[in-house]
Amino acid sequence: MAIIQEILKWSKDLSAWQQDAIARLYSDRTLSPDDLDDLLALAKAEVGIPDPKGRVPKKLNDAEIAPKAALNHQVKLVAVKNLVNVNAIAPDVRLPIAVDGVTVIYGENGAGKSGYSRVFKHACRARDRREQILPDAKLDKKAVGKAEALFEVQVENVVHDLAWRFGEEASELLASISIFDAHCARAYIDNHGDFAFVPYGLDILESLAGACKKLKESVNQEMAARAPSDAAYSVLAQEPTAVGIALRGIPGKTTARDIDVLAVLTQQDADRLIFLKKTLAEVDPKQKAQALRQKAARFEGLNSRLQLSLAIISADKVLELQALIDRSNAAKKAMELAAAEFQGTALEGTGGEAWKDLFKYAREFAKISHADHEFPKLSSSSLCPLCQNPLGDEGVQRLVRFDEFVERSVEKAAKEARDTAAVAFKTIRDATLDILLDDALKEELAEVNQQLLEYYVEIQHGLKTRQESIIRAAGGGIPWDGVFALQKETDASVASVAKDLIAQAVALEAAADEKAKLQMVKECAELESKKKLIDVKEAVLENIGKHSYRDKLQACLGTMDTGGISRKSTDLSRDIASQELADALNDELKRLKVNQLKVAMRPVTSAGRVSYKLTLELPGGGNPAAILSEGEQKAISLASFLAEIKLSGGGGGVVFDDPVSSLDHRRRWEVAERLAAEAKERQVIVFTHDIYFLCILEQHAKELGVPFTSNYIRRTSAGFGVHSDRMPFDLLGTKGRIGMLREMMNDVRQAAKVGDEDLQRSLTAAVYGKLRHAWERCVEEVLLNSAVQRFNEGVSTKNLRSVTVTNEDYKSINEGMTKCSKFEHDSAMRIERLPIPHPDEVREDIEKLDTWRNAVLARQKTLQAERP
Repeated sequence: MAIIQEILKWSKDLSAWQQDAIARLYSDRTLSPDDLDDLLALAKAEVGIPDPKGRVPKKLNDAEIAPKAALNHQVKLVAVKNLVNVNAIAPDVRLPIAVDGVTVIYGENGAGKSGYSRVFKHACRARDRREQILPDAKLDKKAVGKAEALFEVQVENVVHDLAWRFGEEASELLASISIFDAHCARAYIDNHGDFAFVPYGLDILESLAGACKKLKESVNQEMAARAPSDAAYSVLAQEPTAVGIALRGIPGKTTARDIDVLAVLTQQDADRLIFLKKTLAEVDPKQKAQALRQKAARFEGLNSRLQLSLAIISADKVLELQALIDRSNAAKKAMELAAAEFQGTALEGTGGEAWKDLFKYAREFAKISHADHEFPKLSSSSLCPLCQNPLGDEGVQRLVRFDEFVERSVEKAAKEARDTAAVAFKTIRDATLDILLDDALKEELAEVNQQLLEYYVEIQHGLKTRQESIIRAAGGGIPWDGVFALQKETDASVASVAKDLIAQAVALEAAADEKAKLQMVKECAELESKKKLIDVKEAVLENIGKHSYRDKLQACLGTMDTGGISRKSTDLSRDIASQELADALNDELKRLKVNQLKVAMRPVTSAGRVSYKLTLELPGGGNPAAILSEGEQKAISLASFLAEIKLSGGGGGVVFDDPVSSLDHRRRWEVAERLAAEAKERQVIVFTHDIYFLCILEQHAKELGVPFTSNYIRRTSAGFGVHSDRMPFDLLGTKGRIGMLREMMNDVRQAAKVGDEDLQRSLTAAVYGKLRHAWERCVEEVLLNSAVQRFNEGVSTKNLRSVTVTNEDYKSINEGMTKCSKFEHDSAMRIERLPIPHPDEVREDIEKLDTWRNAVLARQKTLQAERP
């Protein structure tokens, strides 16, 4: 299993924040300050410290890691096509790839090359996928979807289309394609001071351990800055009270809720505390208790007198008197009305309330049944309005007697109502409403509460005033709602004061008993400690919070232990430290001409067991970290990559994205030679914008007999990344350049045809400029038979076998170059601009080059046959 696959498997049992760290280190080998801030917040969240930003940990998914190379089939890329939402790459393009040998995909800066390489990296699960695939910047982000592409792959000579979509798991067949990037391997100083060689993936563990150390330092600093302190309540914590016990339980059992419950002192508690202090300070508690009981008795008497007076003229009594007087008046009116009726008044005018109550049914019915008679003076022949039988003489007399009876009942009711009302009235009128508030009592009330004294003085006057107003209302002098209302009783009534005095007396009497006194002292201490706790509550709660936070930080530190990481790194180092790997690495370093670097097996002993690790050595000693150049460091990466894919046993293709960027020409030459050699074993695909590297790679491929294919991607009106079967003019040989010049003539003729002289002049100058370059290339390639070439570090002397230069050659070259220079160079400073050559003349100049080229080639064949 590859190291990175082993790390993925091992990481699944780590804490969530460490899994997030591994995912970040996989995508980007360094952790920025922002990354460390995120990881610290995630680590805290795991132990219960909320993250205000609500960050969620990420994980490294299986789909992100390329699986182990398959040995049962070989996967080769045929093409990538139908790219959607990939930078500004044109839609419906197809980029072909040769299944054998080397395929170079050349593109100038800004041609779309990076868009293709990013798709390869993500689809094939490259190690470095930091560069995100973004849609065309000119399009609305909301209107575009995820990046997509279609890969044509060949498996056992059968071509398949494999779809890929950004963010989704790609086919494992694509993972068989290896992608080279700058994170394959590196060298570092290990814990023992050795310059160790670290294959790709192992550096993740080292970086994770480094992150743990940095985060641990941050946590320790925070713990020091937020250290708890009990200085605000240390004295209170020593008291033998419930509060003291609770404070001594910090940190530990006591919670913030416990403090909230204890730090409460009601008004009753506060009054009790004052009372207890005063009671315990009394010199002769028994004598004081007797005096308090006497005062309480006087207050109780005052209260009793007041309550008796209030009961006499209470609102209920007033309402009762009003009702009795109203009833007496009504009865009086009823009596007078009945007496007047029996004195012979007509039926009209009857119907008063009292009369209706006595004669409602009989009289009302008589009005209907005996409308022609005066009730109760009915004829003997009339029917009784009650029983409806003939009255007769006896019935008439009986009705008259009943009427007389009614008259006597009304008078009786009127008398009873008057007598009842008179009793109630006399009770109020004759009542002596005096609460006996003398000067001594006033003084005692003032001592207790001045407001209480004012109330009783006012109530004494108010009782008399209310009594007088009730009498006036009863006599009709004022309306009943005008009766004087007494002041409401204060909260501190003498009854409650008397009760408190009795309680104080009881407490004073108890204070004379030592056992009871001790209980009072204890209660006083408890209440006093609560009062003090309220003053320091915030400090106590803050300290509890700090202790809780510190405990969480301590737990957080536990997740930052590097022991497990170091053990896993050691195990992996031992597992990979094989002689086979060392030999493969040294072979690759040698082939890359980095002869001063060597990987060696170094024995190490741990717990009595001897194992080995790989170390990087330099002849003559010294510190390799300070000596290695950028080229040597890239050679280490490339050597590790090639050694790894070699030992994996897989035959999948490899993709190199600008493998020689920032390297000098010598290093490019060596890398080109090594990649050409690798192309004999597997499919090699190279993205580059380096013309020199392309040329020397082509040269090495030809020398080794490896198929070489070059693709050109460019920017067109349809978009970026458009594939062209023809390479750019600068990369073409003389024959190809002549063909392109002939195509350019079509535009020249069209401009001449429409009469656009400015355009014709510009296009003609461009043709002569490129024709000049074609003459130069022809001298190098044809006349000198490539014996001396640009971008080539040597001279091919064997090619001189067919080389000769005649006067005619010189003449042809001189004439061709001179004419090209005349029309290519700027003529703005000339008095008159040169006339534009006719398109036929330009075409003839192009054909002169081709005619001379063919003549030289024919001559070379003859010379090659003649010369030994």
